[in-house]
Amino acid sequence: MTYYEVNVPMQSAAGNSGIHVFTGMAADPGAAIRMAQQTYRAAQEAQQAGRRAPGKCPDGWGARGYRPGWQLDWGAATATLWKDLHGWPRSSVT
Repeated sequence: MTYYEVNVPMQSAAGNSGIHVFTGMAADPGAAIRMAQQTYRAAQEAQQAGRRAPGKCPDGWGARGYRPGWQLDWGAATATLWKDLHGWPRSSVT
């Protein structure tokens, strides 16, 4: 498994735009995008139920928050090998 970065274009109801970044372990880019989608859905469901977003799992995937009113464009999502530009720690899978 490899550590990936998934970049998903997003736009707010107010017209602002940006990129939502997810990171974690996956077998390939397609699997990375699917894991990012699952992570996002879990955060969305937690927020709607009044719970905190799930934290980071051992495979690195997790969400620290969810922004209501923002739409993610999963069709335009890209997954690439993660480049550690800041020395951030990452989880490993054994």
